[in-house]
Formats: sequence, structure tokens, C-alpha cells
Amino acid sequence: MAKSAPGLLLGSIVGLISMNLAHSAELQVIAGGGAAAAYTEIAALFDRTSGHKTVLRFGTAPQLVVMATGSAFDAAIVPEEVVKDAAARAQFASEPSPIARVGIGVAVRSGSVKSDIGTPEKLKQTLLTARSIASIPASATGTQLAAIYQQLGIAEAMKAKTRDAASPPKIAELVANGEADLAVFALSVLADPRLDIVGPFPREVQREVVYVSGVSKNAREPEAGKAFLDFVRSPAGTALLNARGLQPG
Repeated sequence: MAKSAPGLLLGSIVGLISMNLAHSAELQVIAGGGAAAAYTEIAALFDRTSGHKTVLRFGTAPQLVVMATGSAFDAAIVPEEVVKDAAARAQFASEPSPIARVGIGVAVRSGSVKSDIGTPEKLKQTLLTARSIASIPASATGTQLAAIYQQLGIAEAMKAKTRDAASPPKIAELVANGEADLAVFALSVLADPRLDIVGPFPREVQREVVYVSGVSKNAREPEAGKAFLDFVRSPAGTALLNARGLQPG
């Protein structure tokens, strides 16, 4: 007797689940800490739908260079500054391709007064007026900020004002605890319930951190790595990127 359409559909679903479970892998992914919240949420959804287990390791650009060159990984989503390092770039199976981007902005402690940063001059005055600023100079965002500060003519003043946070989540902590007046970093990091985002930098001085992705040439799970990166680019993945302040591509 021929199977009914619902029976065929049920059989297909069971077959797909069985295939996923039979080929489940532990996937090692290195990723930029400035987008940790988004990638953590995406990985959790990917794991539920694929049957794989994704292990994420986050870091700043310098830390990610060390990870890429000194430890095993299957896939990477890293700031493009990482692959400017020849040794790190050589670890990829093919040319890393853009997958997400995020601009830089300013945030204050939740409930605090927000200054006007709508023009380069107003942004400059806001930064100079602040007693201290929480950020991470040794990062992809920090590299972009250094160029912006140079453009605004306040590079030396910002060096004196900047509180170097140990990690992206510590930026919000420094401002929430009153140890810094402003958080100045990637907008994806500033989307924290302890902070109120003042806004992005004005278009005239805005610079984006671009994340690129690829599979390791020495990947133990290259197919799972590719599947994860494809999932990040899927409608479900891009929705989570957008929710955390990142733009796809």
C-alpha cells in the first residue's frame, strides 16, 4: 500500500533527525568578543536545529590572532583586522568573506542625561567633557576609534581619559558602577540593559568593524563549520544579528 502524504512527511522528518544525530559534531568556533551576545544566541539556535554542539571562544583582535595561529578551530567569525595578520590568514581554507558589520557609538549609565552627539563637533565636545571613558584600545573597535580620535584632533586627550576594560562586558560594568562616564565602543556591546545608548557616531566620522568568516584549513569538522556559517547568514541568523545591533554582510 502506498504511504499517505502525511506519512511520507513524517518519515522525512524522522530521517532528517536521525541523520543529524548520527552526524552530530562538537564544533570549535573562534569569534570576536564585540558580538558575543549575537553569536551565542545564533549558536544555541543552530545547535537545537542541527544536533551539533558549538563551542565558542571569544577574544579581541590580538587575542584572536593568537587563537587562530596557536589552537585548533573549525570555523571563525573575526574582525577583518585579524586576517591582516599573514599567519592568521594562512589558517583559513579559503579567502575569508564578510559576514557582519557594526558601527561605533556612545552610551551612558541607564537613566543618565544623554548629550547631543549629532555632529562631529558635538561628539568631540561630549568626549572631551567626560571625565573618563570605558573602552578597549587593543581591539578592532579600538583601532577604529584611534583613527576617529586622530581625525577629531583629540587623540592624546582620549588616551588620558580612556579606562581600558578587560573584556566587552566590562565596559558596561565600568559605566554602571560610575567608574566611567561614557561607554564608547561597538553598538553591539552597548546594547546592555545597564546602559542607555546615546547614539551612533555621526556619519562624517563613523567607522565600522567588519567581521569576516571562514573554515579552518585544519578543521576537524569542516562540514559542520560551513553549516554554522551558512546558518549565521540565514534569515534566522540575520534576525538575531539585527536584534543585537549588527548588520549582515
